Amino acid sequence: MKSILIKDTTKEEREEIIKSSLDCGGGCENCSSCWLGGGSPWDIYQDYIDGRREISEINADYMSVYRQDRQIK
Repeated sequence: MKSILIKDTTKEEREEIIKSSLDCGGGCENCSSCWLGGGSPWDIYQDYIDGRREISEINADYMSVYRQDRQIK
């Protein structure tokens, strides 16, 4: 598997990584992320696409806000 780190990818590759990662096959209409307060996945990962923050940092921040101190593994 090729590295997905910012230093190893172009902006175009990062866009494709996010696009392919978000494609669950069910389409957005079957996803509850946006309307349950998660926000637009494209907005959430824009910092990664633009090369400002790694996916792992974004995911950690997202989980700290949205899991509301529940012990989710």
